[in-house]
Amino acid sequence: MKPLYFGLLLATLATPVLASGSHEGGHGEMAAGEPGEKAKATQTIRVTMKETEDGKMIFTPNNFNVRKDQTIVFSIKNAGELDHEFVLDQEDKVMEHKAVMEKFPDMEHDDPNAIRLAPGKTGEIVWKFTNDGTFKIACLVPGHYDAGMHGDVTVAKK
Repeated sequence: MKPLYFGLLLATLATPVLASGSHEGGHGEMAAGEPGEKAKATQTIRVTMKETEDGKMIFTPNNFNVRKDQTIVFSIKNAGELDHEFVLDQEDKVMEHKAVMEKFPDMEHDDPNAIRLAPGKTGEIVWKFTNDGTFKIACLVPGHYDAGMHGDVTVAKK
């Protein structure tokens, strides 16, 4: 076996999750909470994702206040001209995910805490916040976070 092919084989075997090009579900409960039941939602928050004329990329709104054990429906619309994501997680997990996305920009998601939408499309995430603290929302399409597409969800104790 030629050294180049052997090296590629080893690299492929060493990173099967990354090489697959997708995130699979199965997170269960995360620090930010867990997938919620829409019938138990107490609030719907409408979020728009778009680019601005001056080159920024934004969520509107980009900061949210919710309560521990509250179930929220995030109704998300991509009003921009590019694909955008809405990812909800702890800040350190968002930054880890951002680094992976920079290496694998075509990665697809199948996570209950994330959605990627094409221009003009809408979708939703139903989420139950089981822990208090501050969590991040972010678009992790390469370059979008750095252009301003992130914000905070502050979860208050009951």
